[in-house]
Amino acid sequence: MFAPEVMRALRKNKTLRYGVPMLLLIVGGSFGLREFSQIRYDAVKIKIDPELEKKLKENKVSLESEYEKIKDSTFDDWKNIRGPRPWEDTDLLQGRNPEILKTKTT
Repeated sequence: MFAPEVMRALRKNKTLRYGVPMLLLIVGGSFGLREFSQIRYDAVKIKIDPELEKKLKENKVSLESEYEKIKDSTFDDWKNIRGPRPWEDTDLLQGRNPEILKTKTT
């Protein structure tokens, strides 16, 4: 007799019904965030291979160097081609004849 009455009272208690799960979510999220942010700091401590580090230093790519590569290119003959949607045929959309493509592949 005593247990059903207590269970009914606990189910009606708003603090236990809404407050405890919220507190568990906040505390659990705090511990989870701590673990994920610790990965960031552990990754900084890892030393990379000296050969790989040497390659990375030799192969410097910057925005300015890429700009110099394409600075003198002409884009007058450039044509914007829309990519196909999943239900569309790629060859028909881009103006290619599918029969010609079939004969080239065989």
